[in-house]
Amino acid sequence: MSTDGLIVVDKPGGMTSHDVVARIRRLARTRRVGHGGTLDPMATGVLVIGVGRATRLLTYVIGAGKSYAATIRLGQTTVTDDAEGEVVATTPAGAVTDDGVRAALAALTGEIDQVPSAVSAIKINGQRAYKRVRDGETVELPARRVTVSRLDVLAIRRDAPDVVDVDVDVTCSSGTYIRALARDAGAALGVGGHLTALRRTAVGGFTLAEAATLDQLEERAPDVVNLPLDAAAARFFPRRDATADETRVLSHGGPLAPAGITGPYAVFDPAGGLIAIVSERDGRARAEIVLAPA
Repeated sequence: MSTDGLIVVDKPGGMTSHDVVARIRRLARTRRVGHGGTLDPMATGVLVIGVGRATRLLTYVIGAGKSYAATIRLGQTTVTDDAEGEVVATTPAGAVTDDGVRAALAALTGEIDQVPSAVSAIKINGQRAYKRVRDGETVELPARRVTVSRLDVLAIRRDAPDVVDVDVDVTCSSGTYIRALARDAGAALGVGGHLTALRRTAVGGFTLAEAATLDQLEERAPDVVNLPLDAAAARFFPRRDATADETRVLSHGGPLAPAGITGPYAVFDPAGGLIAIVSERDGRARAEIVLAPA
């Protein structure tokens, strides 16, 4: 049984991404496990895990677009911009109109400059921002350009006095903070806002439909990889099939003639095995990472 491949996990709430990695290490009986993009402990949903040689694909997974289902609460501001943090301001939101809510969220679509939450895993001079906040520092992070390609309002609910809950579906670029969208929508409406629920529904082409829970993975351990390395690369990248001679050259890090494929792309040997992830530059196809077994 090959242990090299990806696992699409449906992360439960209350666990960190590192907690999930630790569990998979035990189930797969290997230390060589990593994840393709952090999910906050409060969040649930798609967390892509790499095992064995497939951990080297995770840098590409991290950069993939992502989709979320989320609930924004207007009328309350928290220190973390989500429900895990202490409420630091309350402003009655009952007078906010549905049209106002939709307009505030529409303004947060497309290419935007977003200031990440201060309580985040972003490093400042080598230390996580959230650690600095917990140590009492005031942290100001620079804005970064992100793309919110879709932000659909599914429901606007007024189930409790003075707060408005908004259910949304979001598709965005890597690096987008959904809780910052909640914060910024609340600020634009003058009532504050934070995130009360977050579920990641897709990472690139990997969706909840193929995700396994940790309980399901426990039942089939150690056979936990549901997308072997070759299949994972075929799913995630454009494909190029190499000849035997090209396989030999590429396996040793040598360049190939270009094929005119917009990269990065996956190159497979005549037997269908993954050799490398390649990109074309300066008239040659060169390996970014070689994955053929040594």
